[in-house]
Formats: sequence, structure tokens, C-alpha cells
Amino acid sequence: MKRTVRWALLSLGIAGMVTVATVTPSAATPPSGLTNIPLARGTINSHAKFRLQVGTDVVMVQITVNPGGSSGWHSHPGGAIIIVQQGTPTVYHAVRRHCETTTYNPGQAFIERPGEVDDVLNNGTVPYVLYVTFPNVPPGGSSRTDASDPGTCRGI
Repeated sequence: MKRTVRWALLSLGIAGMVTVATVTPSAATPPSGLTNIPLARGTINSHAKFRLQVGTDVVMVQITVNPGGSSGWHSHPGGAIIIVQQGTPTVYHAVRRHCETTTYNPGQAFIERPGEVDDVLNNGTVPYVLYVTFPNVPPGGSSRTDASDPGTCRGI
């Protein structure tokens, strides 16, 4: 019983300290001379984890592909985080002996895992615009590696 009472009191004490610490933002300072222009925001619709490595580069790009165009088969050494700003890109992903396709809409975001081979087509009627962040790019190296058609996605 004494042990339960001690744990209850300790828990209340810790909760009280956390409450005090989060309610008093006296050390916060407002920005000065700062301009923040949001470029894109999207909700993640795929699963992946990235471990960022010290000494690697991070690259950010805007990619536009016209109707009927494609990215070509490719992969990324450090993966990619993609936000769809406009249009409806369709990702063809070669998985072992079959093909997975997913079409994304504006406001959605998705992940391309490191080394994953994909082709992103524009089957829509307007250009698609993507904002892409490439983590873990080899210093001074390319964020993209061209790949051969794996032959699993016939008809594209």
C-alpha cells in the first residue's frame, strides 16, 4: 500500500512539473525580420522511415511533368518525400514480379524508399507539379539514379 501511495504522489509531482513547464513559455521570443513562404503541404499516404546521416546532402526541387509525360524509371539513393501541388501523378512501382500503381491528388504526399524503382506518369489533362525533398544524397552527388524498365509494369 505504501508503495502505491508513493508512486501516486511521485506521478502527481511529475505531472505538476510538466504542467508548469508547458504553461510558462517565458523564454520564447518572437521572430524578427523573418519571412516564411509555405510552398506546399500534404498528408502522407505511404509508410517509410528515413534515418538522416551526418555528412549527406538534402536536395529540394519542384518537378513539373506535362500530360502524357513521365519521370522515366528511376530510384533515389536516399529516398524521396513528395508533395503533390497540382495534377494527378500515377506512380508505377516495380515490386518483385508484379506492378503496383497508385494515383495521388493535390494535397497528398507520398514516400519513395531508398533504391525503390518507380516511374511516375502523367495520365491526367493538366501538368502535375511536385515538391520533392531528397534526404541522404551523397555529397555533391545526384539525387536520382536512372534505371532500366524492370518489365513488371506492361503497357505503360
